[in-house]
Amino acid sequence: MTTERRPKYLTISGLIEDQIRRGDWQDGMLLSARGIAEEHQVSPVTASRALQVLRDKGLIRTFDRLGSYLTPTAPAEGLTARWALCFRVTPGPWHQATLSTTRAGFQQMARRRGIELDTESFIEGVIGGPVEFRRRVDRAVGAGVSGVFFLPSRVSEESAREDEAILASCRDAGLPVVLVERNLRGPNRSLDYDLVAMDDVDGGLRCTRHLIDQGRRRVAFVTGSPTSSHEGRLAGYLAALHADGNGDRIPPRPLVLEQDTDLPLKAAYQRLADRILADRVDGVVCFQDYTAIGLILELLTRGARIPREIALTGFDDLPIGDSFALGVTTFAPPADAIAEEALRLMRRRIEEPSAPPLKVLVPGRLIVRESSGPHREGQGNGSNPGR
Repeated sequence: MTTERRPKYLTISGLIEDQIRRGDWQDGMLLSARGIAEEHQVSPVTASRALQVLRDKGLIRTFDRLGSYLTPTAPAEGLTARWALCFRVTPGPWHQATLSTTRAGFQQMARRRGIELDTESFIEGVIGGPVEFRRRVDRAVGAGVSGVFFLPSRVSEESAREDEAILASCRDAGLPVVLVERNLRGPNRSLDYDLVAMDDVDGGLRCTRHLIDQGRRRVAFVTGSPTSSHEGRLAGYLAALHADGNGDRIPPRPLVLEQDTDLPLKAAYQRLADRILADRVDGVVCFQDYTAIGLILELLTRGARIPREIALTGFDDLPIGDSFALGVTTFAPPADAIAEEALRLMRRRIEEPSAPPLKVLVPGRLIVRESSGPHREGQGNGSNPGR
């Protein structure tokens, strides 16, 4: 009598299926063919065939360039898996590119978890008065939206008042809100809503520490608005300078510059460049990639050598920062993790509507590119020539 040997890929798919049905895997967790191959000591082909069996049984789903994820479980009773995005991205020449980058993490999360995102009810953040705001909120509720992921504007006091009017309309309609990336505009603003954001303090510290490690001794920080994200990045910058002065060395003198939002961008970059050159700055931490790029171009036109004389870093890892030969060193937000934490906070808020607001910080990562190379000797003790 002969015993038929079961193919290895069926054995592996059976083991994973048992784990899924026991709840050992979390909804949305990535199943990697490479990881399965390493864990079970099989070839990638065998691992891929095991994943195909799981797909055929409806246990996982695969998306182009995203990988394979568990098929989401049904939403809890009374919880509609439909959420609205209201991202008040600052107007300007890069508005659409920034908006697309900001949305990306939520769109990937929605595909993984099988939920719907409403991007139409608020149409890129809404403009108008209280009547229009309420009409759009009512439209969202009528479309089955159960909550709003809200990125506040940072650009002006007027836009901050609009934010508050939108949020008041959401509150009146019983629509919970989770803030994304930053709190409402205002210095030391109290937290009245749940918030998920990148760890901006760590980002400011690591960008500044990176420039100091490259030999920079006169590092400036460029901020843009009185918002929690910029305040956190500034705090990290100041902490790094203080740490650099521990021991016998005097801490480097901080230089905080503000990009004037009332000026056209070119004029704002020119004014910043004037200060950077006048103060013999050799390193700059910018609050965003676009400001870093604008400054790089302005400084280059004045004959400054980047990064030989002046090194720069930014934030947000926007696509334009890696589009040229001189790429921008940046601190990148974990878009997927922010979206997942925002969803978790939203569900908590629905389950516990009277709970105090919660702020969740997600670690980012430093991406080093050409704009922050090491300082070269023979350049006036780390200073640019002050053109």
